[in-house]
Order: sequence, then C-alpha cells, then structure tokens
Amino acid sequence: MNRMESAKQYTDKLGVFSSLAFTDPEFAAIKERLIYGEVYAEEKLSAKLRELIILVVATTNQTLKEMKCHTLAALRSGVKAEEVKEAVYHCAPYIGLAKAEAAVEAVNEVLTAQGIHLPLSSGQTVTEESRLSDGIAAQKAIFGDNIDTMRAAAPENQKNIQDYLSAYCFGDFYTRKNLNIQERELLTFAILCAQGGCEPQVKAHVGGNAAVGNGKEVLLAALTICLPYIGLPRTLNALSCVNAVLPE
Repeated sequence: MNRMESAKQYTDKLGVFSSLAFTDPEFAAIKERLIYGEVYAEEKLSAKLRELIILVVATTNQTLKEMKCHTLAALRSGVKAEEVKEAVYHCAPYIGLAKAEAAVEAVNEVLTAQGIHLPLSSGQTVTEESRLSDGIAAQKAIFGDNIDTMRAAAPENQKNIQDYLSAYCFGDFYTRKNLNIQERELLTFAILCAQGGCEPQVKAHVGGNAAVGNGKEVLLAALTICLPYIGLPRTLNALSCVNAVLPE
C-alpha cells in the first residue's frame, strides 16, 4: 500500500479530514500523506497510544480544532472517554492549568455531542492527607531513591517547590485511574518534547520511561507521532536527548 492509499484508509477510518481540502488541496494532501500515509501507518504503537499522544501534543500546542478532531478519532479507535480525559488532565502540571482547562472544554464539547454523560466516573485515588506521600511513592516507582536525595538536598526556601512537584504533579495526576504509570510516563515525554526548551526534563523522563519499560524504540515511535505537530527543530532536540540518555 502506498502512502496515498494508506492516508485514505486512515482518514476514512478515523473521520479526520482537512478543512483546507477545497481551498488549499496541495497543502492538505501534504499534511494527510505525511501524518496518515507515513507516520501513523508505521503502527509501532497501539492505536490508543497514537491518539493519546496526538491529544496531549494538541493540548500542549493549544490547537483546539485538532483537539476536537482527535477526540472523536480516539473514540472511533476504541479509546475510552475516561482515557481521553485523563490524557488531557495529565498535561496540567507541565503546561499550566489554564491551557489544560481549555483543552478539557474542547473535549467536553465532543463528548457531549456524542451523547456521553458528564461528569465521568471519578479517577481520583488520593486523599488530601495522602496526596504528598502517594505522590512521592509514584515518583520513586519511576526514579527510585534519587527522589529522596533530591528532596533532602533542596534548600529550605525551595522545599515547597519539591512538595508541589510530589503532591501536585505526581500525587494529583500520576496516581489517577484509567491510565497506568507506563502510559502516563510516555505521555509526559510527548508533552515535554512538544513544549520545547525542556531538554533537562526530557532527558530525565527518557530515563524515567526506560525505568518503567518504555525502551528507546517506544520513545522513537512516540517522537515520530509528535513530529508533524511539533516540527522538526523540537523533534531533533528531543531526539538528541533520547540519544544522550539511551545511546545506540
């Protein structure tokens, strides 16, 4: 199957069609053939992961039109509404709550149009009393005892930042239901790659991904999915981070 045939197969299946097909047909064809004829067609990741990666990148980029399109594509691919929501929620500690909120609202429009009742079932597993300790436990499940060292080394006037990292990022989000820690860590990698300027964090989460079983081939496949949406400069920067931490 050539890339034009592959692009048609995937766009038909997912219901994703460019609004520029009539006004800018050549540009629309370039986009569809790259994304669906080549990148998406590699199928090195599950349909679920491909769509969730696109959703977190769209959330990070605030491309809400793409967000709505791929929320529907995710549902058509068998991704549960709860999984879509969790992927978008997961972006919040990395891109800021207001941006994540805008993406949640875009997702809600699609879910409501599909007759899915909101709110969805609760995904929370922590309490106000346990979110810090549970967050630290989630951190250590990925990064090991380095977390204790990092927290202990923080100056007194910066310990609150470490607590926010543990309780908010990991306690409030990594511990939630519907996505496992391996999936969440891969989505974190995609979010950081999409942001740009986060190379130290990208490197840290390359190591984190390796620790939870997402090896180099998985990261390269995820980065390939990101490429059309984040551009080549950020893709190449992220690739350098992957190679620095996990050399051939």
